[in-house]
Amino acid sequence: MTKDEFYMGKALEEARTAYVVGEIPIGAVIIYEKKAIARAYNLRESLPCATAHAELLAIEKACRALGRWRLTGCTLYVTVEPCPMCAGAIINSRLDRVVYGCDDPKAGAARSLFHLLDNPALNHQVEITAGVREDECAQLMKDFFRARRQKAKETQKTE
Repeated sequence: MTKDEFYMGKALEEARTAYVVGEIPIGAVIIYEKKAIARAYNLRESLPCATAHAELLAIEKACRALGRWRLTGCTLYVTVEPCPMCAGAIINSRLDRVVYGCDDPKAGAARSLFHLLDNPALNHQVEITAGVREDECAQLMKDFFRARRQKAKETQKTE
């Protein structure tokens, strides 16, 4: 198992926790000097807050852990390609690298829809590694949305 696969496993643990509590199963972990300094999963429904994405929550925790807003020297592992909002936070926090599991064809800002993270027009570019444990990350999302649709059908039948 590679280092990236290992740390993506930690992000998958977070995503599975999100799934269990009814959140879209996206998990994130930030690594600094071979140590996980921040872990988070989506909490938009639980808080409720539109900005409570796993990446943003992990970035906030990492900034507190290091006592600084610049996260140079850090790598973010996230199960799904970051959206434009999260990509902006990744750039602004100066993360060195982002490793993600599966693409997000509807909102991806690393390569699916937009190329924000490594855009040369911006003041910071992030190294991107995509497709780490991709099948597991994608399957978790598929399972979640399949279960959500099934629950919605059952609810309609009982009304």
